Amino acid sequence: MTRWLGIMLVLIGFVVLAAPAHADEPPTHTIGPLTIHAPWARAVLPVAKASAAYMRIGNTGPADTLIAASTAAAARTELHQHINDGGIMRMRQIEGGIPIPAGATDLAPGGLHVMLMGLTRTLLDSDEFELTLKFAQAGTITVPVMVKPITAGMAH
Repeated sequence: MTRWLGIMLVLIGFVVLAAPAHADEPPTHTIGPLTIHAPWARAVLPVAKASAAYMRIGNTGPADTLIAASTAAAARTELHQHINDGGIMRMRQIEGGIPIPAGATDLAPGGLHVMLMGLTRTLLDSDEFELTLKFAQAGTITVPVMVKPITAGMAH
């Protein structure tokens, strides 16, 4: 009995070691020199009509611009930023798109983001939906967006 238990533990160890090392890394999606890292959106209450999508966009090439986004999960999408307007934080649509210089650009709560308006369904924690991103140079890519808890990305 002890021998079989030892063999089973060794086999389990091999399975664990054989698992991909990147299993815990966030998903990435590549189009040309751009890499979209871990796109996510915040879950909403059933009565909510808006949410936002966030991600990190890495760029190993020349500057590009995120010029549009779309999804079946929302009637309308806009590229937004938060600005300080006389001491009051406000969201504003970015005309002309979000610049993506060489390096990395973060779309994150409190900053740049893809605004999802007129949600066509409730975004629930652990849900997923597709978001199509259109770049001026790199072209168009559709990425899966993971929905995180309603408190994700909030300051404590």
